[in-house]
Amino acid sequence: MRAQRGGGVETEKPGRRRRKPPPRRRLRWVDYPRRGRRGVRRWLPSWRQLLLAVVLGVLGPTGWLAWFYTVTQVPVDLNAFATQQNNVYYWADGTEMARIGETNRQEVPLDGVPEPVRWAVLAAENETFYSDPGISAKGIGRALWQLVSGGETQGGSTITQQYVKNIYLNQRQDFSRKLSEAVIAVKLDDRMSKDDILAGYLNSSWFGRGSYGIQRAAAAYYGKDVSQLDVSEGAFLAALLKGAGRYDPALGAANRERAEERWAWTLDRMVETGKLSRADRARYTVFPEPKPQPKSAGLSGQVGYLVDLAKSYMESHTDITPAEFDLGGHQIHTTFEKPRVTALAAAVQEATKDIDPGARDTDKLLKVGAASVAPDGRIVALYGGPDYLKQGFNNANTSTVPLGSAFTPLVYAAGLDQGVQRARGATRTPVTPGTTYNGDNGVNVMTPEGPYWGRDGKIAKTANDGKRDWGQVTLRGAVEQSVNGPIMQLGLDIGLERVQKTAAALGLLPSAMGELSPGFAVGNSTPSAIRTADAYTAFAAGGSRTDPYSVLRITRNGEPLTLRLPTAVQALSPAVAAEVDAALKGAVRGGSAGWAAEAGSDPAAKPGTTPDRTAGWAVGYSGQLATAVTVFRADLRDMKLLSLEGLGGAAPDTLDSTLPGRIWSTYVKAAGGR
Repeated sequence: MRAQRGGGVETEKPGRRRRKPPPRRRLRWVDYPRRGRRGVRRWLPSWRQLLLAVVLGVLGPTGWLAWFYTVTQVPVDLNAFATQQNNVYYWADGTEMARIGETNRQEVPLDGVPEPVRWAVLAAENETFYSDPGISAKGIGRALWQLVSGGETQGGSTITQQYVKNIYLNQRQDFSRKLSEAVIAVKLDDRMSKDDILAGYLNSSWFGRGSYGIQRAAAAYYGKDVSQLDVSEGAFLAALLKGAGRYDPALGAANRERAEERWAWTLDRMVETGKLSRADRARYTVFPEPKPQPKSAGLSGQVGYLVDLAKSYMESHTDITPAEFDLGGHQIHTTFEKPRVTALAAAVQEATKDIDPGARDTDKLLKVGAASVAPDGRIVALYGGPDYLKQGFNNANTSTVPLGSAFTPLVYAAGLDQGVQRARGATRTPVTPGTTYNGDNGVNVMTPEGPYWGRDGKIAKTANDGKRDWGQVTLRGAVEQSVNGPIMQLGLDIGLERVQKTAAALGLLPSAMGELSPGFAVGNSTPSAIRTADAYTAFAAGGSRTDPYSVLRITRNGEPLTLRLPTAVQALSPAVAAEVDAALKGAVRGGSAGWAAEAGSDPAAKPGTTPDRTAGWAVGYSGQLATAVTVFRADLRDMKLLSLEGLGGAAPDTLDSTLPGRIWSTYVKAAGGR
């Protein structure tokens, strides 16, 4: 029942259903899914909702961009980055080794740059410079898409944007940097004249060779003032703006090819844009060859070789770009030990004092290279040549000189480790230091199928030094006495591919591996003295070795930078390494490396000679410090190797390992082995 007006009571009629009150409305900011709709329509937005989404989608980013534009400020001092600093290299003991450069930069007004040179830069980098608003929407979009999609970073920046990047010194390829660059570029374009921006760009850009700005680039590449450049030279300098590390012809044949293509393309673009007549373009058909890069006076003697090696290692094992490095302020702590570097140079000088190119043709073009490597891969000493300022080529890092019989311990190690297979399909059988081979000269080299036929149509034969016959000889005896024939046959019995894998495990680079022919087992590969010494460290350290390195750490203005250092690997089993070690020590005590006997406490060593007498080696270790010395004769213009016969007035039958052996023993005795 329910109350009735006037105080009466109303009786509810039987069977009548009471109406439920409507549900209380919930407060909803967004009516989605849509109330009162069923099925698919419940999930389809209304036109109001679509309109709201569009408005918010436009206003949100627009507002954010407006805020970002407002808060992004143009730097007060656009050229603050030009503070000049040195890059300083240190010896392993922390004392200063070399102080290189100051940042090579010199301002020049825009009217000091010839107009054709300016147009060459604009044709190569930003032909619409004088008409664009400071940014290229198409270029920014393409670059951002590459960043988002993870593709290769692309350019597309205007000269104004590149100028901003130069003054920020921030080479990060991320969204924030790109957006900041674009905002500041627009503001600069509004505040500065185009000529002022172009002048700033030309004075702040990196051209390589330590040069910032086109004035110093003109001096570095052509030895002249920028005002003296012609359009052809300007087109080459414009190519460097793409990256001097890829376009400086002095850095390699590939660079030269790229530079010539870019130079020609730039001149053609100038014709297309109306800034160079076809008649004038036809005059420039020969690439304007830059002059060689001058060497710093502070790099005399061995220091230049050490600095070059350390810089090369740093470039490949850090994320520092060449442009950033050229700005200076870096402290490079190297692995080089000054007393040992000095001792190595003194040993070379002492051993070669009787070499007289003026009196004997056989003494001309002599080259000596040497390196000492610790078991953890540190390169502690190096001899690259007589003087870096006179010969920039590093003899210790060459990859054109065959290792000869100094390679045979690596074959011996492969045999002990993997055994041999003398018949096709047969089970591999082990070999031991006492396994015997025919040590006579001129023995046919055999494969599982029969004699090995060379490309000359003749059966390959073994060749011992002096054509000596040794009869039956053990493998250990062959290593100790440098009997090449048994080791050549051992290489075929092991399988040359397997020998190659062992050599790679010991650190020889693929680019230095010789042809897989019988000559491979007796040293047709061409590793550097650095890599050879590093390979021998495994015999002294129980089979463990580490790739060679020349930099311990890097800082910039005291802040440490990331440096990727190598880690140790187990290249051989300790048992195999011990057997090779025993053979190399036996070579010193009564074998072919007697010259090493006085070098230190129980040294291990191996001489190296080649059949054509074009290279001599002495390789070994005292304690765990391995040293490799190589001598060869070559004209560095074509690196054609010449015979060492008669070097220093020696008799024709003198071993080519005699001179490197004297250097090795003199140095190791003076430098010690730890």
